[in-house]
Amino acid sequence: MREELRRFKRSLGHALDGIKYAVSHEKNFRIELSFGVMVLALIFILKVKNWEAIILILMIMWVFITELTNTVFERVVDILKPRIHPYARLIKDLMAAVVLISAIVSVVVGIIIFYPYFRELVVMVWFF
Repeated sequence: MREELRRFKRSLGHALDGIKYAVSHEKNFRIELSFGVMVLALIFILKVKNWEAIILILMIMWVFITELTNTVFERVVDILKPRIHPYARLIKDLMAAVVLISAIVSVVVGIIIFYPYFRELVVMVWFF
């Protein structure tokens, strides 16, 4: 039991090291993290429904996962750089496209969910 706990702590430490790396070395991850924090704040400020909050949190997570996966692919391709294969650039471009698509879809989902709340807020401010 004690050994399992030690392994779990070590594994958790490695995961946190990965997050620290992404935050300190990946500008896009920092930008996405900022937007994620803003969306979380809006969830609480606008008091969105639970199911909407879950969807928004899953979308934030999805963007983080795709960005981290993109970073992994970039590092692997960079390791192979001395023997550049014609597909090296294509792999990086495709992974960037994955992140872009996940970010765009997340923004669209966010707009769909937040629109009624912002509309209601505007109407309240406009008529009071």
